[in-house]
Amino acid sequence: MYIRHSPLNSRDSELDRFRFRIAFAASVVVLAFAILIGRFIYLQIIQRDYYTTRAEDNRISLVPITPNRGVILDRNGIVMARNYSAFTLEITPSKVESLDETIEGLGKLIEILPKDRRRFRQLLEESKSFESLPIRTRLSDQEVARFAANRYLFPGVEVKARLFRQYPLGAIASHALGYINRINKGDLAIIEKHEQEANYKGTDHIGKTGLEQKYEFQLHGETGYEEVEIDAGGRAVRSLARTVPVSGNNLTLTLDARLQEITEKAFGDRRGALVAIEPSTGGILALVSTPSFDPNLFVDGIRTEDWEQLNNSPDRPMVNRALNGAYPPGSTFKPFMALAALELGKRTPNQTISDPGFYNFGGHVFRDDKKGGHGLVDMYKSIVASCDTYYYMLANDLGIDNIARFMGSLGLGQKTEIDIEGESEGVLPSPEWKKRRFKRPEQQKWFAGETISIGIGQGYNAYTPIQLAQAMAAVANDGVIYRPHLVRYITDSRTGEKTLIEPKPLRTLPWKQQNIDTIKNAMIGVNKEGTGARAFSGAGYVSGGKTGTAQLFSLKGGDYKAGNLKQELRDHALFIAFAPADQPKIALAVLVENGGFGAQSAAPIARMVIDYYLLGKLPNGPVQDDETPEEEE
Repeated sequence: MYIRHSPLNSRDSELDRFRFRIAFAASVVVLAFAILIGRFIYLQIIQRDYYTTRAEDNRISLVPITPNRGVILDRNGIVMARNYSAFTLEITPSKVESLDETIEGLGKLIEILPKDRRRFRQLLEESKSFESLPIRTRLSDQEVARFAANRYLFPGVEVKARLFRQYPLGAIASHALGYINRINKGDLAIIEKHEQEANYKGTDHIGKTGLEQKYEFQLHGETGYEEVEIDAGGRAVRSLARTVPVSGNNLTLTLDARLQEITEKAFGDRRGALVAIEPSTGGILALVSTPSFDPNLFVDGIRTEDWEQLNNSPDRPMVNRALNGAYPPGSTFKPFMALAALELGKRTPNQTISDPGFYNFGGHVFRDDKKGGHGLVDMYKSIVASCDTYYYMLANDLGIDNIARFMGSLGLGQKTEIDIEGESEGVLPSPEWKKRRFKRPEQQKWFAGETISIGIGQGYNAYTPIQLAQAMAAVANDGVIYRPHLVRYITDSRTGEKTLIEPKPLRTLPWKQQNIDTIKNAMIGVNKEGTGARAFSGAGYVSGGKTGTAQLFSLKGGDYKAGNLKQELRDHALFIAFAPADQPKIALAVLVENGGFGAQSAAPIARMVIDYYLLGKLPNGPVQDDETPEEEE
């Protein structure tokens, strides 16, 4: 059967399909609008705070303002490190169309060295385009005037005033103060370790050595910030707000700058070191390592030729001999050996030995410096005349273990904990030390004969000048040992409040006062009638001391004649001292590298230092070389 569809049914079907399409399209539109409205609500309401902050961050940038670094003063208020303002030529990259052309144009007006360009490029990589970056520092007045006359040719370039570190005394106390230089990757790691990244934004320099390094976070201060509005092109539009930086705290030292200067001049052109300590506090009065260097050379990046001269010099001016140089103490070791003998009951003050001029041990002859010997020698004479034979015998009687324990209690062979980084431990010899030091079993064994030379401060003995000064201060202070320190107090830059660095006793040694007095009396004898008598003749005070000579090689029984040896082969000269004898205010250790006898080279320097500190007496000049033979020491 054939059924014919009517046109009405067809129209209804098409109408239904059309209505379906309209409904579907409307649903899609509604859904789309719902999504848009939902997204709008999410962005504008739910995420409003987040995107508002993002927008503000894009519109506002924080420009760091470097704080003024803290000042360093000596104990009397003399400025040893400060800041000064100087003009710098600075470029704001976002305001310059062609950076290379601008720099080339500036170079025709003002000298711009390759190192200036390298530094600028490095700063450019680390900074934002709207920050002002120095292309030349410390402009002269003539250079400032020359640029000012041509400023219209260089949009985005201006002259600004910046602060620079300055050491007014030059090379004086440079090893104590240290220096600052540009921050490197190693410094950044330290900054991150102390969670100081934000505080070092905009800071280019950091303390590298000495007090500048040790007290970096005290001296640096707190960085300020300026809120700057920027446009879409990253250009600064206006300043919105400013947080003022807080200057670093100031350090007042125990050092006496004038004493330090006099001491360094007393050395002349000699290599050596001196450490002077206030026995009752541990405060460092002078810390000398000579030759030294001028820390001002490092402030704005040291020149290659200056660095090569310092680094390649055979005199090693960058080495802090006072803390890092380890030397045999020679006869300055004898008073400590004598005190050990008294405390351990191995000798009495009046007990004597007969000195024939040598000591025979195990078939080996250990010779005294004085041919024919010193005859009958008690403890007083052993120190005053510096009798080697007495201490050869004493070393054998004490034994290496007792020697090591007693000297260790004095702080020899260990860091003193002074507030400067990089201190050496030195060498306090013992059987345990030898096992750690050597690899082969036959080298690790301690031989009894090795103990003998230890007794006169030779052999494996090697101590830093600051360790000898601390040991001397311990005796002068009747067995109370203080931590050596350079900072007396820290002054808060905001409040002016002073935080005193309290003297910190490391330990009190249980010595008998009569034993201490015996040693002090013998050391007084050294400066009255012994090896230090010439240097301290006519002094207006009573002092104690001990000369020392550290041999660099064995004489094999021959005579020592300094004039026949090259300078670098001559013995080191040493001297330890304290004064005044009744209430010591200063204890010190002096080392003169290749200076020969301590009485000739080291003791006169000590006399100059003590004369000035106690009497205010100024020296006429450096200690002069004296080839006149001295009494053996």
